[in-house]
Amino acid sequence: MQCPKCKSIPLHPTKLEQGLSAMGCSACSGAIVSLLYYRDWVERTAPVAASCDHTSVEEANGIKDSKESSAEEINDSRSAMACPKCKKLMIKYKISGDINNRLDLCRSCDEAWLDGGEWELLKSLELNRKMPSVFTEEWQRKIRKQATEDLRDQRLLKSVSESELAEAKKIRTWLKDHPNKQEILFFINHE
Repeated sequence: MQCPKCKSIPLHPTKLEQGLSAMGCSACSGAIVSLLYYRDWVERTAPVAASCDHTSVEEANGIKDSKESSAEEINDSRSAMACPKCKKLMIKYKISGDINNRLDLCRSCDEAWLDGGEWELLKSLELNRKMPSVFTEEWQRKIRKQATEDLRDQRLLKSVSESELAEAKKIRTWLKDHPNKQEILFFINHE
């Protein structure tokens, strides 16, 4: 098998973690991992921290520490790649709304390509034990929803301060499920 990113470099056996085998590229440090082997590894090994089981899209989007800063510098493959096994195109899935890296999945072979550094990125986001979640429509939908919300906030921040944005969000949250929402909105919109 050849590296789908480098095209001509042969992949060699490697380990992402103790007990988690993959086929890696010596040039770009990327690796293809069988999700079958990955799921077996998750079942066989205990999580390092209890919080690993509870990471959500929102939490992955909200991480603002030094690990994220270094994670943003990871060289993500931008172009479509062919699966090194079956040669079908792999589908790209965003990891979070705040980080541009995407995981590549071959639906035919059930194998994921991780660019060099993406395994460490998954670990820093506490997603290394939940990688298949990234490939779900629900995960991707939440990322798109969060991105839309972030754009809406940025648009409003052009006109108001951060404290005013926070106040507007409080009002919106209060109003969202209020039984007299329509009457209140009518009152606000008609001075």
